Amino acid sequence: MPTISEKILSRASGSNARAGEIVEVDVDCAMSHDGTSVLAIKAFQDMGSTKVWDPKKIVVPFDHQIPANNDIAANLQLEVRAWVKEQGITNFYDCGSGVCHQVFSEEGFALPGSLIIGADSHSCTYGALGAFATGVGATDMADVYSRGRIWLRVPKTVGIRIEGKLKPNVSAKDVILRIIGDVGADGAAYQALEYVGSTVREMSMAGRMTLCNMGVEMGAKAAMVPPDETTCRYLEDKARKEYVQITSDAGSYDSESVYDVSNLEPQVAVPVRVDNVRPVSDLEGTEVDQVLVGTCTNGRLEDLQAVAGILRGKKIAARTLIIPASRNILLEALRSGIIETLVEAGAMIAPPGCGPCLGAHMGVLAEGEVCLSTSNRNFPGRMGKGGLVYLASPATAAATALKGCIAPP
Repeated sequence: MPTISEKILSRASGSNARAGEIVEVDVDCAMSHDGTSVLAIKAFQDMGSTKVWDPKKIVVPFDHQIPANNDIAANLQLEVRAWVKEQGITNFYDCGSGVCHQVFSEEGFALPGSLIIGADSHSCTYGALGAFATGVGATDMADVYSRGRIWLRVPKTVGIRIEGKLKPNVSAKDVILRIIGDVGADGAAYQALEYVGSTVREMSMAGRMTLCNMGVEMGAKAAMVPPDETTCRYLEDKARKEYVQITSDAGSYDSESVYDVSNLEPQVAVPVRVDNVRPVSDLEGTEVDQVLVGTCTNGRLEDLQAVAGILRGKKIAARTLIIPASRNILLEALRSGIIETLVEAGAMIAPPGCGPCLGAHMGVLAEGEVCLSTSNRNFPGRMGKGGLVYLASPATAAATALKGCIAPP
């Protein structure tokens, strides 16, 4: 009775892969962005490699420090562009395309049943489409570049069953924050998470991507949603090749937990731990200097719609930065009037990309400043040395922007 993970890793390894075993697997697709490509390319060259295993299976988006914020970043990006051209990698998405995980999914590389390796810890996002996707370091990615293969230990699978209808202005971000608060930052170390249940089935692909994106914040090796009709509709005009929907057999989970989210209220992760989660009502009135809406966790169209719906016709009281997760999302938001609404409210729109999430660009915090962000991490120094970051949903971010302090939507 194998799980999704065991079935995918069995196919990729040509063996009967079961939890706890170590297998060498063929990679279906690999991704590295401007930040990790630099180190991966150096390791690739240091190991004596000259040609990648398959240029069509490598995806390189630029998103972390774009447009380049200093001469060092500009020169490193120049080197990556030259290497991409030299290797014949055509799946290259330059400045302004968007956050790597959003672009990778929008462009049809993340498919059910596939094995995806990304040089970024939040590569687990692709599990929302029924893939086994995990993040690795630059040296491992260099080996993938060279051989298209990698060693993995097959993880045990934990089922997370989510039931109940969410209340208005409560979203997937609130659900996953509540789960992380219960499980802990390392409570799912090297496990595969499967999100199932009526609440998940009703979620859009954007909501599912939020759930899977933050699986790594519990230490998970992979996080996924079993593919269904929602998956197929999302991939209808995106999938680059045929795919097979793979699901876990009944009774195959190593363990399972159940959540009833019918009465869940908006949640907030308090600095400096992602698992320090409290209801927004406990933190109401906490002053903030900045609000950030965006990143690979919550920069999708429905997130921007939620913010615009709350800000429409009003003025913000805290500086607010809105970063669409991709160029496509920015265009849709422009056409629908969302961007106009946000700008009229006083928000600033930044180019699609990671922005200040990693503390490197466009909105970094000063010493002692406080930000409420829709991102996924609030470690010390995450958005700037000495800054404090609270994590919340787009709706809570919008309410906080209006009040200038943490507020329920």
